[in-house]
Amino acid sequence: MRGLLLIGLAAVAGLAAWLWLLGGAGDVARWAAQGQQAAQQAMAGALRSLRTGEPGALSALWSVCFAYGFFHAAGPGHGKLLIGGYGAGSRVPALRLSGLAVASSLAQGATAVALVYGGVWAFGLTRAQLTEAAEAWLAPLSYAAIGAIGAWLVLRGARKLWRMRPAPALAAARAPHGEACPHDHACGHAHGPTADEAARVTGWREAAALIGAVALRPCTGALFLLVLTWRMDLVWQGIAGVGAMALGTASVTVAVALAAVTAREGALAQLSESRALARAVPLLEVSAGAVIAALSWQMALRLI
Repeated sequence: MRGLLLIGLAAVAGLAAWLWLLGGAGDVARWAAQGQQAAQQAMAGALRSLRTGEPGALSALWSVCFAYGFFHAAGPGHGKLLIGGYGAGSRVPALRLSGLAVASSLAQGATAVALVYGGVWAFGLTRAQLTEAAEAWLAPLSYAAIGAIGAWLVLRGARKLWRMRPAPALAAARAPHGEACPHDHACGHAHGPTADEAARVTGWREAAALIGAVALRPCTGALFLLVLTWRMDLVWQGIAGVGAMALGTASVTVAVALAAVTAREGALAQLSESRALARAVPLLEVSAGAVIAALSWQMALRLI
């Protein structure tokens, strides 16, 4: 098992080096943008076929929507930043983190549905106005919320490190010749959080914050699809298409979640000594939180 974790860690490190040191991120962004453009054109064609009643048009539309969601998530995005950073900073089981990735993508699609049908029915907004509202208001809010979660991870990790500091009473309890207190490991009080305690997810509130931060910014492709299907009187087909788009997005964020868990566990597998492991857990949390906060707030400021 440890060998598999080390192989996974090496693969993640190699991918990161290609993305950030060798210019791979720019290549991926261009490839994703081209894929989104092609998928959007195919989406418009599938909608025309659906309106004329061609066989297989509905399944073709949903397949194109899934592809659009995949390409959308493969480019620069805030969902991957949060899910990946959270998985690297907190010891969350892979299945649970994958579930959060899927839930955040579906919630993002639900935000698009609420924005379009709320905006169209209540305020009579056009597609351009809906897209402008999403980019001018919801995108900065989403990045700011993600930055707040990163700051919370920094604070939580720092508090864990603070609780692990040597207690003054411990020094007084040592023997005259400097020997360690014979009850250091069984004295009835905690000298710091255990690895299991440090690995705990704090509960549904934290999960809701993660999902909500991603969901605040709807996908522009989902807005495009929903407005067109509303005008064509294909309401439920468009909403289902947004669901397929969200699953396409989730296919990438789940992969990022698994990579983050693999990298984290591979790094921690190198630490066999319990105290070193206990210190590494909050240090990873602080580091990941700082990266999330810095990058997301930088993106939010660019959009303001």
